[in-house]
Amino acid sequence: MSKRLALCISALSLLSAGPGVAQDQDGPIVTGNRTAETADALKVREAIAYANPLPRGAPTQDYVLVAWCDALVTGHADLGDSLTNRSPEDTELVRLGRLEAQDFRSALAAAEPRQTAATKTAAQQAAAAAKAQWAPLLASEDEAARSQSFGLFYGLPGRCEHAARRIRNNITTPPATPAEVGLEAPAPAN
Repeated sequence: MSKRLALCISALSLLSAGPGVAQDQDGPIVTGNRTAETADALKVREAIAYANPLPRGAPTQDYVLVAWCDALVTGHADLGDSLTNRSPEDTELVRLGRLEAQDFRSALAAAEPRQTAATKTAAQQAAAAAKAQWAPLLASEDEAARSQSFGLFYGLPGRCEHAARRIRNNITTPPATPAEVGLEAPAPAN
């Protein structure tokens, strides 16, 4: 009887937890309950993301960066799609990459009317440069090399997520610094 009671209590607690427990739609997987994230917590995450250095060659302007991030994640998903023997995890990475790229493109579309011609050109050039990095791998006949490269992609800088939100919502104020949110600035990279 106590086992049955424990199962019922567990089931009730899951049902009362609401949508944070289960994904009922396709979309980015939330790792943590961001639906309840406070503005201060978001500000801290954003400050950390903007304080960390970007990879070599990454643009720093938000709109241009989002175009670059879109091209990188799309290239990674395209590479995954080129593999004939994908694991279920690889298939899920491709699916999530496509969703992330869709989010970047929607942010770019929302912000596009507010951009100058020079910014739009810079975004197109950044995206083309990122796509060009994937081109030799996508053209390779060596599936083992493509598979290995697919597995080596470590993802995008955290700043991509915040830049997309900022351009979508037309946030033009500078992001907070780590010091402004009560954190020490990270040590400069050597």
